[in-house]
Amino acid sequence: MKKFYPDSKVELTPFLAKYYDETMNIMSLGLYDTFIHKVIKDCNFKPNKKILDLGAGTGKNAFIMQKFTGKTTEILGIDISDEMEKQFNKRFENFENVTFKKARIDRPLNITDKFDYVFISFVLHGFPHEIRKSIIQNAYNALKPGGTFNILDFSEFSLDDMPIYYKIPFTKIECKYAFDFIEKNWKNILSDYGFGNFEEKFYFKNYVRLLIGEKIG
Repeated sequence: MKKFYPDSKVELTPFLAKYYDETMNIMSLGLYDTFIHKVIKDCNFKPNKKILDLGAGTGKNAFIMQKFTGKTTEILGIDISDEMEKQFNKRFENFENVTFKKARIDRPLNITDKFDYVFISFVLHGFPHEIRKSIIQNAYNALKPGGTFNILDFSEFSLDDMPIYYKIPFTKIECKYAFDFIEKNWKNILSDYGFGNFEEKFYFKNYVRLLIGEKIG
């Protein structure tokens, strides 16, 4: 797969894509499963709705979503990776309510359905800022009026104020785009695209945030 943004780490190599879930569990010291369950519970997704999962990866998050919502909720996962598509479809081979579309989330999605929720997890920070705007616009266009954009990613903080024992792994592991992501006021940015009535949940010493914005514009 061609890498469009050489400095990004969200465009994974085939090897990392194949072992993505295992890698996340190792990097989080075994906390990832419990953490992502809590986050998706905090999203408060309801049954009989439609969820769009941007950067859906292996389908792990979508699998947890349908555990909370049941098979009455339709979930569409979008990812560009061949390996992710393979793992996603294998995970949901017996689920008629969950489907996969291979596409870039930073390009027009060309989908006609409207969704009650859009979810994106640790993806937005990995793009140049001008490209993030395209992803936000895609989320807005895909939502029904009153639907919510659920962004799980780094929160807003100063790298200079970060304790050294957090700063070193953050700067070593994350791509350069993350360093400007954490400095931006995301409520203001999302407001410019027609989102409001924000809710926030914080995790991992407040360095990670679930930011939920309602489509009101």
